[in-house]
Amino acid sequence: MPSTTRTLGIVLILLGLISYFGTGRTSMTALIPAFFGAVFIVLALVARSESARKHAMHAAVMLALLGLLGTLFRVVPAIMAGLLTRPAVLAQLVMSVLLAGYIALGVKSFKAARRARLSR
Repeated sequence: MPSTTRTLGIVLILLGLISYFGTGRTSMTALIPAFFGAVFIVLALVARSESARKHAMHAAVMLALLGLLGTLFRVVPAIMAGLLTRPAVLAQLVMSVLLAGYIALGVKSFKAARRARLSR
């Protein structure tokens, strides 16, 4: 899971940078995915320590959940208003899909770890 977290962080940083430079550097909010990505990379680095892995991965999934909720509160009304072609809305939609997938992988990993721990 730490490698998945690191990969997600890199992808979010790229998404933020592409959004920022793709929109003509008009708004710093286009970098929000990059900020989330940076935190995911830090959590992946923390998870390299066996003793901190469980806490770091739970924090990463919680961050993903908060990010997902934040993007959904913005992207759903924008889609309903027919603004799907705007670059900011597309970036938010991509971020929400990435975070939802990461949450699903995290929950699956937590369940597998629990089963492994209980079977010992």
